[in-house]
This record gives sequence, C-alpha cells and structure tokens, in this order.
Amino acid sequence: MNTITLPLSQQIHARLMERLQPTELRVMDESAQHAGHVGANDSGQGTHMRVCIASPLFASLSRVQRHRLVYDALHDFIDQGLHALAIELI
Repeated sequence: MNTITLPLSQQIHARLMERLQPTELRVMDESAQHAGHVGANDSGQGTHMRVCIASPLFASLSRVQRHRLVYDALHDFIDQGLHALAIELI
C-alpha cells in the first residue's frame, strides 16, 4: 500500500472544511519565515500556520469562542508539533 502524506497545510485545510464548513478558508504555511525561532524545525515547514476563515458556525459567537472552535478542531495537530497558529476571522 502506497500512502502519501499531504503537507500539513492541506491536512489542516481538510480538517477545517470537515469540522467548520467554512464559506471562506485559506491556510498558509509561514514556517519558513520563522527559521531559527523557537518551535521551528529544520525543514522550514509545518510549524507556523496562518488560517483565514469565515464560517456560518461562527454566527452569534464571540471572537474568543470562534477561536476556540478553530483550536479545538486542530488540537491534535498542535499536539503533534504545530508550534504557532495565527487565526484571522474574516
């Protein structure tokens, strides 16, 4: 069996599409910009992500509650080495 692992940004995108049904979603890997910083790895990928997201599930939720939904959806990625997650609510 040949298993291809998607880049982390694509895994995050798929997870957020599944869990939060966004109307807009962009996931950017900004890891290369943080080379040499705490939490960066030698590959320059997969440690620092930016998520820009809009979802109908955010209606009537506070900003903190919206961020919590995103963090909860991605908790296992954080446990596996995602060091920084910037969230932009659009």
